[in-house]
Amino acid sequence: MSEHRREVRQRTFLKGRILFNKGASSMDCLVRDMSASGARLALSETTTLPESFDLYIPQKDRTYRSTLAWRRADGVGITFLDEAVPAPTPARAEDPGSMLMLMRRVGELEAENAALRRLLMGAAAAPAEGTVNAG
Repeated sequence: MSEHRREVRQRTFLKGRILFNKGASSMDCLVRDMSASGARLALSETTTLPESFDLYIPQKDRTYRSTLAWRRADGVGITFLDEAVPAPTPARAEDPGSMLMLMRRVGELEAENAALRRLLMGAAAAPAEGTVNAG
């Protein structure tokens, strides 16, 4: 097979996250090799991947705006659109604003969970009491 790349890619084994639909959709991937202008990604399913997306690599703390170069059943080749100006990275837990929002949401969910437990306990107790009184 002939080499079509302008640069040699370095073998890597990096965890990546593909973000698309304005960040509403994402999927995990493995960055198998990489150069300054592109990469090869291993994916479980390539059919749902759009033609352009952001690739976030946590170990590099970097997001690359990317476009598909080729697609196969087990992975894709991508080209970085603008290596000099990275896209914003997803919110990290170290960010005080996102951590505050996360803690607030966890508190809301815990309160909702407790209310649902009380409701279930009340529903479970009601038939038992009715059965005892009927007998």
